[in-house]
Amino acid sequence: MTIALGTPGLAAADEASDSQDATYYISLGDSLASGYQPDVDKDTDSAYTDQLYAQLKQRTPGLKHIRLGCTAETTESLISGGKCDYPNAKSQLDAALKAMAEHRGKVAYVTLSVGANDILLNCVSPVGALDGACLNSRSQSMAKNLAQIAGALRQAGGKNTQFVGATYHNPFLAAWVQGPAGQQAAKESAPLLKAANSGITQVYKSTGFKVADVATAFSSDDFTTQVNAPGVGEVPANVAKICQLTWACTKKDPHPNAEGHKVIAGAFAAVLEKSDAPGPGASPTPSEPATPETGTDGDSDTDKGANDPKTNGGLAETGGSSSTPVIAGAGAAVLALGAAAVYVARRRRAGEES
Repeated sequence: MTIALGTPGLAAADEASDSQDATYYISLGDSLASGYQPDVDKDTDSAYTDQLYAQLKQRTPGLKHIRLGCTAETTESLISGGKCDYPNAKSQLDAALKAMAEHRGKVAYVTLSVGANDILLNCVSPVGALDGACLNSRSQSMAKNLAQIAGALRQAGGKNTQFVGATYHNPFLAAWVQGPAGQQAAKESAPLLKAANSGITQVYKSTGFKVADVATAFSSDDFTTQVNAPGVGEVPANVAKICQLTWACTKKDPHPNAEGHKVIAGAFAAVLEKSDAPGPGASPTPSEPATPETGTDGDSDTDKGANDPKTNGGLAETGGSSSTPVIAGAGAAVLALGAAAVYVARRRRAGEES
């Protein structure tokens, strides 16, 4: 699949994009960034990146969206390419760096959500079991790759560019509705995903990114509060949220639905609103968030092009099954992700300063 970014140039969309007032929002990532929806089996414009863009445009007039997200992307493929094709670029990261070079000093925002597919695609068996040895191995390479991605983007940005990366919600919580065995699996999944998100957070912070805490926005660790969820009954708050905000309880597919993407966009917006740096061309006071229409051909200011994979790659393949055992002992292995990332990031920074 080829991502068409407009002509002429990598990120040009129309005449206005070349005006002195134009600024840019570059979004990178996996199927969350590209808005994959399993009910239509394709990417849509209800992605959190589209909804966030609508909000950011209220505070940054003339803002253009360079939309690079690719369904099934891993940290490795984002660096090396292979999942999606980008004109005049070898990978999603390369496309982003070239866009940042082309619009140097005018990139206001960069967002990133990638990493879930590294572990979940490779370390989940057909019956939904997480492999501890695989987690240990994959977390090391994921940390190194994520630090390389974030570090490269940070170095390419301007002094007013705002960078935000995301943690992930816990799709394994949906197993709760399958009975006692599923409830045990859901409980055991929580420390694993919490450890992974802790590592991801360390990566981002060590490379100068802010963090959109999607896990907390989805109440991922709240097993205490009981909620009466429609069609499910009384369940913990985190289970109710995963059923409400994703397809995990209805289609056994963990992708967020449109409402879930709205929550993710809110997590990003909250971080950006707290930032002291308004970004180039930004208004000092943000306006009320705007919600874009979904199911349309998209905003003419968005260089998203053709991003319509026909496979359910990435997170679509990681939904819970009727039996979803989770290896609790793998939590310690996932924690290695954070330590490795900090080491890689520090080594990269030392090299840049020398």
